[in-house]
Amino acid sequence: MLHAHPRIAIPPETRYLVDVYDRRLEFGDLREPARRRALGLAIAKTHGTKFRDLRLDADLVIERIVEGPPTIGSAVGITLREYALRFDKPRWGDKRPGYWRHLGALLSLFPDAQILHIVRDGRDCVSSLKRMPWWEHGVLAAMATWVQAVEVGRRAQHHLRPDQYHEIYYERLVSDPRTELEALCGFLSEDFAEAMLEPSRVASEAIPKRKSWHTRTKDTVSRAAVNQWTQQLTPEELALMEAVAGRQLRAHGYRLSGAGRAGRREVAAFWRLYARRQTVAAKWLVADRVRTLRYRRPVAAQLTGGQLALVGSTGRAPTPP
Repeated sequence: MLHAHPRIAIPPETRYLVDVYDRRLEFGDLREPARRRALGLAIAKTHGTKFRDLRLDADLVIERIVEGPPTIGSAVGITLREYALRFDKPRWGDKRPGYWRHLGALLSLFPDAQILHIVRDGRDCVSSLKRMPWWEHGVLAAMATWVQAVEVGRRAQHHLRPDQYHEIYYERLVSDPRTELEALCGFLSEDFAEAMLEPSRVASEAIPKRKSWHTRTKDTVSRAAVNQWTQQLTPEELALMEAVAGRQLRAHGYRLSGAGRAGRREVAAFWRLYARRQTVAAKWLVADRVRTLRYRRPVAAQLTGGQLALVGSTGRAPTPP
C-alpha cells in the first residue's frame, strides 16, 4: 500500500541493515574511502543479504557509498535512496517484521525515522507462522514473538513522539483501508493517494516472485485472513495462546474465545522460552552499548539537511532525491 503511493518506495526485505550496524567496529573509521568501500561490499555483495531483490547495479551503489557521508546510516540510506530513484520517488522506507527487536538501532541510524507498527490478532499471527515454509521455530516461539513484539510496541508508543510512532491494526486496515490509510498519510505528512487502495497493481514490482506466501498481495484487499485462527489453531494451541497472551490480546481490543484451560506443562514451557528470549535481547542491548562505547564515530545518516541538523553538522548536505 505504501509502495503504491506516488512519493514513497518500500523495497522487499533487505536483510543487511542490522547486520552492518552490528559490524560497525569491523568497518572502523568511515572517513577512509577504503573502509566505505568495504561497507558497500558488505551491503551489496555479501551472501545472505537480499540486496539482489532491489534490482540495483551493485557496483554503482558501492561507488555512491564511497562518495557519500562517512556513516553506517548514510550507506544504508544511499542504497534505499537508489531504490526509490528507480521509481522516481523522493521518499523511501524499509520493512522487516523483526525490526521490533532493533528500534534503538533504527533510531540511531535514522534519528528522524517514522516508525509504523502493524498490530494483528496474535492468534492469527501464530496460525500464519505455522504455515510459513521459512518458520522453523515452532508454535511456542511464534507465541513468544507476538507477545514480545506488542510489548515493545507499547513501550515505543509511550516513549516516542506522536509524529515518530504510529500504530495501525491489520483488521481495521483490511476492513476500512481508506480511513486507515488517510490517517497513516497524515502521520507521514503526505497527501492520501487513491492508488494505495489498489496495492495489487504494484505487488509484482515490490515482492520477489519466489515469496509465494505473499500471494494475497496480488488480490483485492479483503478480510479473508481475519480470524483464520478459528480453523488453524488446535484447541490446545488456542488455550495456551490465550493463557499466556490474554493480557496483551485484551489490551489491543481482541476478545478471548473462552478456550479451555491450558496445560501447566505447556504454560511453564512457554514462560521458560519467553525468559530465554528476554535474556538474549538484554544481552544484545549490553553488547550494543559496548560496541557504541568502543566505536566513538557517528552512525546516523547525513543525507539530507534535516539529518545534518539533527547531528549538529554544518557541512553542506547532499541534494535530496
